[in-house]
Amino acid sequence: MRTIATEYRDRRQREERKHRLNREINAQELRVTGPDNEPIGILSLTEALRMAGDLDVDLVEIAPMASPPVARLIDYGKFKYQEQKRAAEAKAKQTVIDIKEVKFRPGTDDGDYNIKLRNIRRFLEDGDKVKVTLRFRGREITHQNLGLDLLNRLRDELADSIVVEQFPKLEGRQMIMMIAPQRKKATGGQAKPKPSEQDDAITENGAG
Repeated sequence: MRTIATEYRDRRQREERKHRLNREINAQELRVTGPDNEPIGILSLTEALRMAGDLDVDLVEIAPMASPPVARLIDYGKFKYQEQKRAAEAKAKQTVIDIKEVKFRPGTDDGDYNIKLRNIRRFLEDGDKVKVTLRFRGREITHQNLGLDLLNRLRDELADSIVVEQFPKLEGRQMIMMIAPQRKKATGGQAKPKPSEQDDAITENGAG
């Protein structure tokens, strides 16, 4: 005799599942595939359930919105394991790209510059993009050429391993350059921006 607790447990399990099984399926006609996903054909629900019983497997509705709905003859535990395995493999193939920020000043000395350069190389090797920010303070804003020279030096030292996604651009009191790791080795090397392009970049938005 089924108890109230048993019925509640079964109902909760049905709600947690993403697929209808066996007699939970409402469609009276199904396109059925076998345990190895081989096509069997269009069967009535009664025929499909009988075949599932003969094979001692479940009838799993996998595409309820298709016409007719698609169901597979397979042990549901095995089916669920395969679904989880595919999801894990797809997640493992996804590449997460972070944007790291490295800050400079127009007067950054060589020692500090080299430390920051090593950090940038490490970020790029990890597949991350880097936002290079150069901050002007006070009257430093009147010497934008010093900031531009520093960012161009940085770009040239990394030229064999980066793609410049945004050339140095003045935003308020900051000059910003965005770089990303180079996916493929360029055959002719990366073209440097024309002087006019650099002038446009640093003068855009004014001096703030």
